[in-house]
Amino acid sequence: MLHKTRGIVLKTTLYSESSVVVQMFTEKFGMQSYLINGVKKPRAKIRMNMLQPLHLVDMVVYHKVNSSIQRISELRPAPIFRNIPYDILKSTMAMFLNEVLYKSIRQQMTDEYLFDFIFNAVCWFDESQGSNVNFHLAFLLKLSRYLGFAPSTQTKSDQSYFDLQEGEFKSLPPVHPYFIDKEDASLFISLYILPFEKIIEIKLANKTRRRILDKILIYYTLHTASFGEIRSHQVLEDILS
Repeated sequence: MLHKTRGIVLKTTLYSESSVVVQMFTEKFGMQSYLINGVKKPRAKIRMNMLQPLHLVDMVVYHKVNSSIQRISELRPAPIFRNIPYDILKSTMAMFLNEVLYKSIRQQMTDEYLFDFIFNAVCWFDESQGSNVNFHLAFLLKLSRYLGFAPSTQTKSDQSYFDLQEGEFKSLPPVHPYFIDKEDASLFISLYILPFEKIIEIKLANKTRRRILDKILIYYTLHTASFGEIRSHQVLEDILS
């Protein structure tokens, strides 16, 4: 049976000389793997450049319940990116966010709220103008809400430490090393609560930005099963430095 659904490309793996398996987070079916034949052929209907990390697509798919690999009847970019593929900062940031997403929602079932957040945030990022050097920080903190471990924003005057393990403010530093002090905790929460349009107002030195990102990745490691090591952020940090 054929179904229409939107999808977000997360990982493409070579399957044969001219075929690939693409793992996508779809609006209708959650995470799915699709076998696509002939993507490298000159007249291919679905081409490799449509299957780049974090690309957004409209699809008509065959869906078999309990099948590990599905097939695609039709696929087209929707929307067609205007900036991400051509801007070195945006493309590198997209690659990094793609890696985190893949490791965070691998087992995710259908979740239209999560899908809409990612889809709309990526669209905004592609269309946005000017410097967006803090987008990845804000995106990951906002994403945590949809993954079930949003940071608590409630704090009292004597609570100067944010406990990454508990996701809340504390009066004393925890006995474990996974916490942020008052200054960085304030930035952490601001990046979480401010809309994307406002994050450009947060001015961070490169050293501070790297430190906040390291804490966010620790936060994800603590709250996401089998999260593993993220490697692409090193390339991103080189671009941002």
